[in-house]
Amino acid sequence: MARNSTEAEMMDEFMQLTLHELCYDCQVNAEYVIELVEFGIVQPRRGRTPREWVFAGEDLVRVKKAERLRRDLEVNLPGVALSLDLIEEVRALRRQVEDLQRAFYRDE
Repeated sequence: MARNSTEAEMMDEFMQLTLHELCYDCQVNAEYVIELVEFGIVQPRRGRTPREWVFAGEDLVRVKKAERLRRDLEVNLPGVALSLDLIEEVRALRRQVEDLQRAFYRDE
């Protein structure tokens, strides 16, 4: 049974991954994830050192998107950071438009 995006997002909020698990699930190496952290693309939720880092499920999604941008479009890490931020902003704006449309049509 396929999950809708809201269910997947909710599960991602509660998921916790070590650096090793994140690397395994995304098929990337630890050095790459460390670079993503340095560029602010993902942020560990806990831990001071890479060995102690714990990531959320949303970071899993973000690392996979970052890797696709880097691999498929050959975008450098600053470009990946900007692209992901813009994608998230567009998604948030679309949600706002949908909410406004629902409120408008409900009031008619």
